[in-house]
Amino acid sequence: MFIGFVALNQKLYDKLQEAGFILRFKPTIPDADGKIKGNIDADLVLRAALELDEYEKAVIVSSDGDFYSLTQYLYDKKKLAVVLSPDIENCSSLLRGTAKEKIRFMNELKEKLEYKKKSTA
Repeated sequence: MFIGFVALNQKLYDKLQEAGFILRFKPTIPDADGKIKGNIDADLVLRAALELDEYEKAVIVSSDGDFYSLTQYLYDKKKLAVVLSPDIENCSSLLRGTAKEKIRFMNELKEKLEYKKKSTA
């Protein structure tokens, strides 16, 4: 997983690593609005292509059209498991086109993904 490093998120990073994820950190910087940016796009594309033989399938979590070329490459190489877009309304049409039937929208998976308290009755 490529992710910008923010010290306050250390507990999240620890949990992801405990769950088996390998994290590749990138330094972060604030943008003009003060929002923290990790800018991992180029790193993700480069590593996914260079390390193609080192993994079975790729899962891309993004709505960003910047990943359409990578998505097409992985799709053509039969290495794309799924593109998980956080939001159907803000997903790039380029990404939708290249992911084809392998795109899922996380806001449509709410029932499967949300935490539900077990009833004690």
